[in-house]
Amino acid sequence: MRSNRLQLNPAKTEVLWLYSSRMQFNIPQSAFSVGNNVISSSPVVRDLGIYLDSGLTMTAHISKTVSNCFAALRQIRSVRRSLPMQVTLSLVIALVLTRLDCGNAVLAGLPAGQLNRLQSVLHEAARLIYRARKFVHVTPLLQELHWLSVPERITFKLATLVFWCLHSPKLLIVQQTLNRGAGCAPARHHAALLVPTTRRRTLGGRAFAVAGARVWNSLPATLQLNCVCRHCPRPPLHDA
Repeated sequence: MRSNRLQLNPAKTEVLWLYSSRMQFNIPQSAFSVGNNVISSSPVVRDLGIYLDSGLTMTAHISKTVSNCFAALRQIRSVRRSLPMQVTLSLVIALVLTRLDCGNAVLAGLPAGQLNRLQSVLHEAARLIYRARKFVHVTPLLQELHWLSVPERITFKLATLVFWCLHSPKLLIVQQTLNRGAGCAPARHHAALLVPTTRRRTLGGRAFAVAGARVWNSLPATLQLNCVCRHCPRPPLHDA
C-alpha cells in the first residue's frame, strides 16, 4: 500500500474468511491487530456494493437486494393512483430495475431457488405498473414490457461484459484470461473462447473466466463472428 501511496484505515477494514462447509470448523476465530485496532472476522462484507458471505452463496446480497427493491415498490405504490403509466414505468426502472441489475453477473450459476426471489421482484413490479391483482398471470405483462427474466438478465450481462473485455484495449489482462488457461477445452470455431476446467462446479464454474466463456460460446456462431469482425480490427483472439 505504501508503494501505491495508500494508507490503510483500520476503522473501516473488514476481514472475510472464505471456506467450504467442510472447512468451517478449521477457520481461526481469534481476532488480530492491525496497528492499534483489533479486527475480527465478519460473516458478510460489502465490496463495491456487492455483499459477499463466507461461502459465496450470495444469500446476503440477494436478501439485501430484494429488501431494497420491495421497499422502493412500496413507496411507488403509495402514489401509483396519481401517476400515469409511463411515469410509473420510469420510476420502476430507475429505482428497482437498476438495483436488480447492479452486479448481477456475480449471480451466475446460482440455484434457481435463489434467483426466484429476485424474479418475484420483477413480477411485483409488472403488476404495479399495470395495476394488476396479485393472482393475475404475470408472463403476458413481462412480455408486454419486454423484460427479460432474472436468469436471462444475468446471461445478457455476462455476454455484454465478455464482449467489452474482448474489444477494449484497457481490459487486456481480462482479455487474456478469457482466451487462454491451463487445461482448456478446445474451441468449436475461431470466434469461441476457451473454457478452463475447474475442480468444483459450485464455485469454479461460477468464475467469470468460466461462466463468461460458456455464455459467449452458447451464442450463435454467426453472432460471435460478426462481433469479432465488426468491432475488433485484429484477427480473432484464438488465432492471435
